[in-house]
Amino acid sequence: MHDDLTARAQAWLAEDPDPETREELAKLLDAGDVTELAARFSGTLQFGTAGLRGELGAGPMRMNRAVVIRAAAGLAAYLKAKGQGDGLVVIGYDARHKSADFARDTAAVMTGAGLRAAVLPRPLPTPVLAYAIRHLGAVAGVEVTASHNPPRDNGYKVYLGDGSQIVPPADAEIAAEIAAVRSLDDVPRPESGWETLDDSVLDAYLARTDAVLDPASPRTARTVYTAMHGVGKDVLLAAFARAGFPEPVLVAEQAEPDPDFPTVAFPNPEEPGAMDLAFAKARESDPDLVIANDPDADRCAVAVKDGGDWRMLRGDEVGALLAAHLVSRGARGTFAESIVSSSLLGRIAEKAGLPYEETLTGFKWIARVDGLRYGYEEALGYCVDPEGVRDKDGITAALLITELASQLKSENRTLLGLLDDLAVEHGLHATDQLSVRVEDLTIIVNAMSRLREHPPTTLAGLRVTRAEDLTRGTDTLPPTDGLRYTLDGARVIVRPSGTEPKLKCYLEVVVPAATHADLPTARAKATALLTAIKHDLSTAAGI
Repeated sequence: MHDDLTARAQAWLAEDPDPETREELAKLLDAGDVTELAARFSGTLQFGTAGLRGELGAGPMRMNRAVVIRAAAGLAAYLKAKGQGDGLVVIGYDARHKSADFARDTAAVMTGAGLRAAVLPRPLPTPVLAYAIRHLGAVAGVEVTASHNPPRDNGYKVYLGDGSQIVPPADAEIAAEIAAVRSLDDVPRPESGWETLDDSVLDAYLARTDAVLDPASPRTARTVYTAMHGVGKDVLLAAFARAGFPEPVLVAEQAEPDPDFPTVAFPNPEEPGAMDLAFAKARESDPDLVIANDPDADRCAVAVKDGGDWRMLRGDEVGALLAAHLVSRGARGTFAESIVSSSLLGRIAEKAGLPYEETLTGFKWIARVDGLRYGYEEALGYCVDPEGVRDKDGITAALLITELASQLKSENRTLLGLLDDLAVEHGLHATDQLSVRVEDLTIIVNAMSRLREHPPTTLAGLRVTRAEDLTRGTDTLPPTDGLRYTLDGARVIVRPSGTEPKLKCYLEVVVPAATHADLPTARAKATALLTAIKHDLSTAAGI
């Protein structure tokens, strides 16, 4: 076993094109570090509907140039098999470690395979890449990003020519082509031949943001903005200036791209402490709202003043606010969300007489809804202009929520006040999440098995009226690794994360509130129920 492991590592080393990972692997071999070698050569990073994502380093279980070259070669072979071998592949990248290298390798592989390749001019938000695919008539797109993962990670996200992320069976077909790549020596990688785009694509994306706003709307709301050490700042500032909003006050410590994300443990606005600097800036400058993007700027977080201090709105709260705003502006078309998001969107759509659909988790599914006008997911993802970007877009979402804040400000109202109005009209929809990050993935496997073998019959004293194993699919959903429990006045969904080593449990309770005066009592009841559901679910899952 040890000899076989060493042989595989030496074979990898012999064709690794990156001097940094070659040096890293050579040191492991010299040290005879069997444990670390086994971790890197125990299999391969799995290419799925999220593409690839993992820790940087040498070996097939890490993100590195050799893995990316194989992935690009597999994608090229897939496109050629589909009769698109002379098409354009557009490539974007963020500012993480190795992102520019991975983008260049992808362009070289596509060019060597006979396709045309075009690379965005510099690190830019993921939504710009998603927009560029359809704008340029590309057959596919690649975004090199690990979104809001830790600094040591990177990733590889694939879109097809419709501008949305891959879904089955394309992921499995591409994975099969990747597996068929035997040696990097078989993958032509010329030194030139692809195009580096100029700013005209970015200019076109910014021009398209005009479609998000009502031409007659007020533009007065003042914002504090953090790019979370990512690539969002310049594009968001340009979009806000174009729209005529006051220039956002920047969180200077997090404004410029930095792949080490020095001020945050995790560069995700949802993580504890990530918004602390933004809140400090808000206390200092007293804006109307705080806006944060994640590092690749496809997500948008919003915070508001609540009493004497600032708090993050939940993704479900922002999702409902944007929906209500679009309804008030007369939007037509289908409103859609993933199954883990609040059912309040369905109530809003029903009241407005609009079509509504639930999808599996991820914008790869939401973006494919027929006639989509608005889609959102509780993890801070919002698609407010599907004709422009068929993916979540943290820039256009920031524009739309700032327009809404401006509109409410002109009426001497607030975002929190509108949330209260929605709660009285549709019932208080309170959501929470039980999220467990693990080092050992067997913990997640065991928890899911335990829930499948012994499903709970009550949670927080509420009877489970329906327990669904989503691996079997439903009338409206394809199969996925998840469990859904419907209770009297509540709902729970449990699933492993597709991008991080986490088990995620999504909780929702709905408490009626006949008047605004009833809201404090309704909130107290909802909080107690969510706390009890968390406790009982943790016990049932053994986590």
